Amino acid sequence: MTTTDRTLAEPAPRDTNVRYNQIGKPLVRTDAPGKVTGRTPYAGDYTMPKMLHAKVVRADLASARLKRIDVTRARALPGVACVLTAADMPDRNIATDIPGQTGRDRLKTDQQVLVRERVRYFGEPLALIAAESRDVAEAAALLVEVELEPIAGVYDPEEALKPGAPIVTAPDNVVATYRIRRGDVEAGFAAADVIVENTYRTQFQEHAFLEPEVGLAWVDENGVVNIRVSTQVIEHFRAVADALGLPHNKVRVLGAMVGGGFGGKEDVTVELYLAILAMHTRRPVRLEYSREDSFVGHGKRHPFKLVYRTGVTRDGRITALDVQALADSGAYVFLSPYVLLYCAVNASGPYRVDNLNVFARAVATNNMFTSAFRGFGGMQACAAYEQQMDEVAGAIGMDRLEFRRRNLLRTGEPMATGFVPPSSIWTEKCADLAWEALGEQTPDDGPVKVGRGIACYQQSYGRLTFLKDTSEAWVGVEIDGTVTVRSGVTDIGAGQASSLAHIAAEILGVTLPNVIVYNSDSQVTPLAGTTTATRALYMTGNAARQAAAALRERLVAVAAEVLGAAPDAIELASNRVAVADDPARGMSFAELVRLCAARGVHRSELAIFRAPFTSPLDPETGQGQAHPDYVYGAHAVEVAVDTETGEVRVLKCIAAHDVGQCINRAAVEGQIEGGTQNGLGYALTEEMLYREGRLVTPSFSEYLMPTAMDMPRVQSIILESRSGIGPFGAKGIGEPALTPVAPAVANAVADAIGARVFEYPITPERVVRAIAGRDRAGAAAGG
Repeated sequence: MTTTDRTLAEPAPRDTNVRYNQIGKPLVRTDAPGKVTGRTPYAGDYTMPKMLHAKVVRADLASARLKRIDVTRARALPGVACVLTAADMPDRNIATDIPGQTGRDRLKTDQQVLVRERVRYFGEPLALIAAESRDVAEAAALLVEVELEPIAGVYDPEEALKPGAPIVTAPDNVVATYRIRRGDVEAGFAAADVIVENTYRTQFQEHAFLEPEVGLAWVDENGVVNIRVSTQVIEHFRAVADALGLPHNKVRVLGAMVGGGFGGKEDVTVELYLAILAMHTRRPVRLEYSREDSFVGHGKRHPFKLVYRTGVTRDGRITALDVQALADSGAYVFLSPYVLLYCAVNASGPYRVDNLNVFARAVATNNMFTSAFRGFGGMQACAAYEQQMDEVAGAIGMDRLEFRRRNLLRTGEPMATGFVPPSSIWTEKCADLAWEALGEQTPDDGPVKVGRGIACYQQSYGRLTFLKDTSEAWVGVEIDGTVTVRSGVTDIGAGQASSLAHIAAEILGVTLPNVIVYNSDSQVTPLAGTTTATRALYMTGNAARQAAAALRERLVAVAAEVLGAAPDAIELASNRVAVADDPARGMSFAELVRLCAARGVHRSELAIFRAPFTSPLDPETGQGQAHPDYVYGAHAVEVAVDTETGEVRVLKCIAAHDVGQCINRAAVEGQIEGGTQNGLGYALTEEMLYREGRLVTPSFSEYLMPTAMDMPRVQSIILESRSGIGPFGAKGIGEPALTPVAPAVANAVADAIGARVFEYPITPERVVRAIAGRDRAGAAAGG
């Protein structure tokens, strides 16, 4: 069948009409009781006797040479245990390449631990202090004498590309480049009736998690450096050990429940500083960032400039697309190559584009370094391509939803890289349902104009397949019939650990309260990989399912023998084991486990799940497989815009996503609502502003996020194709929930005012300027 055939058969959903006992129901998550009663300890709640308090001294220039640092007065302050600079430690760096990987050598993009000679960004660490109290540590920081000599910096990626620009990353400030090529773009533009070109800009964004970076470290009796920390990645023990010159088994990272991550705790934050100070003082050390420290202590979302040029016929068929993407990497590389790749792969969105050219670059500047953030490049691409879809539809006078329908990818068709996603593509269903759910439009009210917007999306789940990702999980049953799951997965508040309990409970036929999960200990729990990239359910969930299924098979074999039935006739449910068509022939699950114990049957299983292992994309064409699979959906909004003040108010918010299969429906709804809040802030108010690299929005007084008072009711439409490659046909929702929100708002604002704001966030000032530009253009045309 050719790729031009739009009638490809839809594969039958897996497990059609299946009945689950635990899966898909809005059950109380295993972590919920502790959280709502305040019993759950977070990293900041841990203390130890004789504990010291740490402080990081930072540079107040973005580009400078360190001429002198004198810590004499700080060290002499009573209560100060130590003050360390780069001169007090070995000349080693900390790895900043994508964490947790074991399938290939990491990129050599390390960052200096403390500044030795050159300051590259505002807030770069200069010294570490450990003292008897936070007050003493703060006072000591004020006594550190620092002399910085300003050096010419560069603060715009386009300027950084020019000959003679200051070099931040050798040799030419270009951190990464990717190309995606399909078909004949020039021929495609020649065949177009209309060509539309626009430039879209996105901004720096702060993660703004409720819990700032915090941790506690100590050296135990075996010389092991223990770090209890708020992190998305316990596998950082390797990077910390390498930076300290220690064997990997001499560093132990214990993850606590995380009070918000969103990618901001994917990189090493406080772990190394804690370890250095604990080793130096041989006392426990606690470090908690203030909000101001946090704002300069981790990477931000990448700002992008995205130029879209689209060729289209009058009947609404896209003939060609050219995309030029430029990202600001900031002062260090971190995850910029990967964020850029996600953007390039998703640049054409969930649409069929036979003639495509994408040229994407990430460029170093002396701005704050940029790294992982929920949506990870795919979100920035969507912020542009969905606005472009509306602009092109308007240029040919076609209904914007109909224009999308005519170009959407269908199940079984290849995406931009030539890869055919293995699961169903239900974008059209999601878009139709979301748009319909908006209902009757709210009428205008004088200068307040009402508009509507829709945005579709494509977002990956699972890591890049050339990273050769793996995840392990252990499942065991105790003599009393209770179940234990062990996994290194970090729980960042989305129920990652609870989902493993759901999976084990479903497969072993026990109720959720009978399952406990021990997680997030780098030296005790099986390593599960990072809680990033919408991968935890897909990777660790599949590992837990494999382990539970292998264990179930051994238990069922004994039950079948004892009950005189075939193994496939045995049913496990509600803490009982019985013959499916004769429930009276059965026993409690605990009785079965005791029988297995008496027979010496192995009652636990350690499993490893492997994602697809592939080669990188073709460097010239970008063709190949980048990710295991993709999520598709749509978001629709209705907004009211005050044309006199530029204020935008969101009236209705509809999210429609094919999640494959809910593990816990309430948790899915929570992710959708949280992602919507994140996306509305990105669309309308949130922006990190820098002048000459210096942060000028250093607190929540200047950095404005939507509060509960600003949030509309979010209606979630959850579709379950059961076609995903996660457990029970699940896909993922952590990042996809965010991806389409901002462009849906942008399209609604443009619909309301008859003009487009091409730069995020869509602030009142920009709205007013867009209206003024519209009026000037109208007057010129009329004159």
